[in-house]
Amino acid sequence: MNIYQHFRPEEREYIDQVVKWKEYVEETYAPKLTDFLDPREQQILKMIIGNHTDVKYKLFGGTEKAERQRALLHPDYYEVVDADFHITLFEIDYAKKFISLEHRQVLGSLMSLGLKRGKFGDIVKKGDEIQFLAASEISDYVSMQLSAIGKAAISLVERPLGEALDSGEVWQEMNVTSSSLRLDTMISSLYNLSRQKSQLLVQHGAAKVNWTAIENPSFECGEGDIISVRGHGRAKIVSIDGKTKKDKWRVIAGRQK
Repeated sequence: MNIYQHFRPEEREYIDQVVKWKEYVEETYAPKLTDFLDPREQQILKMIIGNHTDVKYKLFGGTEKAERQRALLHPDYYEVVDADFHITLFEIDYAKKFISLEHRQVLGSLMSLGLKRGKFGDIVKKGDEIQFLAASEISDYVSMQLSAIGKAAISLVERPLGEALDSGEVWQEMNVTSSSLRLDTMISSLYNLSRQKSQLLVQHGAAKVNWTAIENPSFECGEGDIISVRGHGRAKIVSIDGKTKKDKWRVIAGRQK
């Protein structure tokens, strides 16, 4: 069976990587820790590793509700603990009375350090408190290099994972049916918009899938995808549960505003 037929062409490189991770654990009988994975990458890993192999996996992102998580692939004998994921929690200390910082500014400053997005987990903002999670192997570098966000001087304070902020994000689970898995059709179903409006939103660059702008209305959505539409909030595809008698896709999704 061709493993690639169930996935998007652009996901082939990542699929090959997951297969290599699996082979490494099989050959060395030792655990393998990944970078932080987005929900779609987590879904692909689950599908490739499966539940009936000698290689097991566990996901953890530093907090119970983390969206971005590291995966630990391991032999079945291995007892996994949270410390195996090597995650550091940073709190950003800044002049809160005079400055307001946004999620995108924090992410932009982290990316300017020359590190991959996979080295960072969730960024959580609650009121004027801001924290982010990072791979411990780059924590010393981040501590030394990140001294400003935009024009605001900041300092970083390491906190125990138990002191992580609750993201406060509430997802409302919903069951929808959709005539296809095309992005414009899914947006129409998830956000209760007309197909025409959904197409225009996509074509005008207002839609993102897994944090990447997608301007092709026929882009096919899959399990684990996070969809965001400007002005309409975020949604995620939890599972695709086959078709109805009327040949429509049954989708379990989460919706956030």
